[in-house]
Amino acid sequence: MKLIGPVRQLHRAVQRLSLSTRLLAAVTGVALVALVASDIATYWALHSSLYAQADQSLTSVQAPLVQVLDTGRPISESTVASLAPGMFVEVLNPQGEPIAQIPSVVQGGEQFSPSLSSSDLQLPATSTSVPGGSSGPAFPFGQSLMGAAPPNAQGPSRFLTAPSSQPGGPIFRVRTSSLVNGYELVLATPLSSTSTTLHRLYLTELAVTVAALAAATVLGTLMVRIGLRPLSKVEETAEAIASGGDLSRRVPDAHPSTEVGKLGHAFNTMVGRIEEAFSARDATEAELRRSEERMRRFVADASHELRTPLTAVSAYAELFERGARDHPDDLERLLAGIRSESGRMGLLVEDLMLLARLDNGRPLERGPVELIPLCAAAADAAMTVGPAWPVALQAGEPIEVLGDASRLRQVIDNLLANVRAHTPPGTLSTIAVRVEGSMAVIDVADNGPGLSPAEAEHVFERFYRADTSRTRESNGTRSGAGTGLGLSIVAAIAKAHGGSVSVFTPPEGGVVFTICLPRAEQL
Repeated sequence: MKLIGPVRQLHRAVQRLSLSTRLLAAVTGVALVALVASDIATYWALHSSLYAQADQSLTSVQAPLVQVLDTGRPISESTVASLAPGMFVEVLNPQGEPIAQIPSVVQGGEQFSPSLSSSDLQLPATSTSVPGGSSGPAFPFGQSLMGAAPPNAQGPSRFLTAPSSQPGGPIFRVRTSSLVNGYELVLATPLSSTSTTLHRLYLTELAVTVAALAAATVLGTLMVRIGLRPLSKVEETAEAIASGGDLSRRVPDAHPSTEVGKLGHAFNTMVGRIEEAFSARDATEAELRRSEERMRRFVADASHELRTPLTAVSAYAELFERGARDHPDDLERLLAGIRSESGRMGLLVEDLMLLARLDNGRPLERGPVELIPLCAAAADAAMTVGPAWPVALQAGEPIEVLGDASRLRQVIDNLLANVRAHTPPGTLSTIAVRVEGSMAVIDVADNGPGLSPAEAEHVFERFYRADTSRTRESNGTRSGAGTGLGLSIVAAIAKAHGGSVSVFTPPEGGVVFTICLPRAEQL
């Protein structure tokens, strides 16, 4: 529990560091741990190998030296020195007193011996005398060391490391073994070369570790900076978008398999979607403004269209009140005018109600409708109403759609009525029914005066009227008849059936209205 506070403080301190600093610290820390672990493993491997060689050297000397000691004959110091060259040799009696000793000879002619305590020696429990590393007598010449000791009699042995009894001496690797009758044989070899080798290894590892750590730090710094460079681009791009609102800015693409590349791709995707959302919002706002403007114009146009017949009916009513009811001729003219204006208002109201229903998405009747008989009936009715405007029908195989037959008939009737209202007598209308892919196509064309590009652009707008040069009555005189809703109704009905309508003005003159409807087998 006491560690929770310091751990939290450390965590907060780390969190305050930059990402590049944390990454560099992690790289350096990992490199340091790996190098130290490698150094320790190498050092202890060589240490163990060198000490094992020293132990092997002591063991190889043990057997012939014990064999010579067990002969019971006097031996010379030179004989012992030849069997254990450069080693410290000492024989202890059962009381722990050295009875023979050869100090180790090292480079420079100096002699050293190991410093051993009683716990380092394999003495009997009753022994109280300890050599303490002091020099004992040299090997006596001409007398037996072991007396009546049986040959090849020796006890267990062990290895240990001991310092020198003389100041500035080397460390010794010592092997102690028990002989017969409580005697002890001590063999020791100086580890001067071993210590020198290990010290050189230590210095080498230290230098290599420092150099490798410095190289890892420099290389890690470069790699971190290169790796995090795209993050700087992300930061710059984000700041540019936040300050200037330029949503077209993007982060340069990095490799998609890297984390920075994935971040850049995600950032670009996010900004792209935000840009699309803002564009959609702007488009929606613009469409709302246009819709509001159209609604205002629609209300104004509808009010204007209704005001004219209402004014006429009001005038007829005023004439009636002034005495026209008492004159049969005036009364008949007055009633005819009221009927005409009332019919005009009723037609306008019906058209407005139809457009309102279509705008609200109210479902139409759905059933199979064969287009060729429907167009033929519309052509016959048009020539009956306006025989001065001939109509021709071009059709091949039967074409069926799903829809409201009466509304589809109204589309053809409105287009033919538009021809009679806006072209001079004698204008030929042609109805062509054909198949185009999955759509049924009806072309209604005339060879009249045609439309200008500006007129063609607005012809499907409500209450829009083309130039009066296309507005004539059956007697050839110009007239302002019509409410401007006929083609709007055509477009709305086509859209309600899942289709569309378009207008085209050929260079040779005339107008072609094209209605596209999904075929029945495609639904």
